[in-house]
Amino acid sequence: MQKTLQQEVTLSGIGLHTGREVKLTMKPAKENTGFVFVRTDLEGHPQVEADVNYVTATERGTTLEKLGVKITTCEHLLAALVGCDIDNAVLEMDASEPPILDGSSKYFVEAIESVGVAEQNVAREYLVVKEVLTYNDPATGSEITIIPSDTYEVTTMVDFGTKVLGTQNATLKHISEFKDEISSARTFSFLHELEMLLDHGLIKGGDISNAIVYVDKDLTPETTEKLKKAFGKDEVSIRPNGILDNLNLNYPNEAARHKLLDVIGDLALAGVKIKGKVIANKPGHYVNTQFAKKLNRQWKLQKKKNVPDFDLTKEPVFDINGIMKLMPHRPPFLLIDKVLELSDSHVVGLKNVTMNEPFFVGHFPKEPVMPGVLQVEALAQTGGILVLASVPDPENYSTYFIKIDKVKFKRKVVPGDTLIFKIELIEPIRRGIVHMQGYGYVGDSIAVEAELMAQVAKNKVD
Repeated sequence: MQKTLQQEVTLSGIGLHTGREVKLTMKPAKENTGFVFVRTDLEGHPQVEADVNYVTATERGTTLEKLGVKITTCEHLLAALVGCDIDNAVLEMDASEPPILDGSSKYFVEAIESVGVAEQNVAREYLVVKEVLTYNDPATGSEITIIPSDTYEVTTMVDFGTKVLGTQNATLKHISEFKDEISSARTFSFLHELEMLLDHGLIKGGDISNAIVYVDKDLTPETTEKLKKAFGKDEVSIRPNGILDNLNLNYPNEAARHKLLDVIGDLALAGVKIKGKVIANKPGHYVNTQFAKKLNRQWKLQKKKNVPDFDLTKEPVFDINGIMKLMPHRPPFLLIDKVLELSDSHVVGLKNVTMNEPFFVGHFPKEPVMPGVLQVEALAQTGGILVLASVPDPENYSTYFIKIDKVKFKRKVVPGDTLIFKIELIEPIRRGIVHMQGYGYVGDSIAVEAELMAQVAKNKVD
């Protein structure tokens, strides 16, 4: 099920690049909201959804912009929300940039845990990765790949070609490990980048406590004075491990872990929870968000097709003999071969379409096509199983059509096809009236869909 915060929680701090004081309030949100930023400092409190299609910049952080309203450096906050297994939250800020805090997601996670997480009443949707997807950036050599997996896993590999940092790897096997393994990994920079950022008036909210600085060049007197002024320190020096002083590493591979944190935050912009293993080589915000766009397109395509993932090899709930105990129909008018899934609110049935079907003799005999009306009848029979399986004496009841609505035929059904029917209740059964939505699939395509209404009636006794 989807999740949100139990109640609202507030943090305050300074934005890394803007240097502005900011108050962030994370609030519960209703189902299917996703993550929504609200700028309380602007007239009308405009909203910016955490949507990859609003990404406008990726230099030193990920920036979202909608109708001129910006949210900058959003990735650490989004990573914390994903790491806490949250789906929906309203994120109110009185500035464009969340507080940098210690440069990690640690304090966001602690704030969320302080108020708790609430389960909601709508099932979570997933982008289930079924084939390998890759994005690479030839200019930087960065590459991200995702492969099928039952859970969300992430592995990052970083190599900046410097001796001080070297090559590092980090892996998250399950999102439940995020708090302990990833959340406290802080942002980092190289000294040459830091100088450039300072010269351009950026990182106004930085200090040595919220960013690891890897010293990849000589610390000249001029650079030393620049750093002392920027960070308000009397002295700065280099530790034996090659980082600037006043900060101890939380992990030997903290840089790789923080890159993994960034990947999780940026991929949150795809707008859906992911089931797949991400392998990121030299990730950065640009390649992360480009990959998130690819995942977002894949998700929209998956939703458009709306094809569930059925295991056709598992033991059926009912075989043909079990179906005949429930249904009054018999061949050649019994149009369901087996039932794959059954719950209080849905049922999945299967029909193997063969050339032996009697209707093929006269229905376009030179180009056999299953009649659309029989496809709808098969949907109805599948729905009948959903209803009759819920009563103790199904042999004494029948279901009759009251209404068929919004019928669409999307492709021909021909001999050799396997039709999978999925029926879901639109609303609970009341007074014997059943309101259902049905879909029939062939492969990864919808063949037929319809909204059905039926009445359950007790059979007359002779």
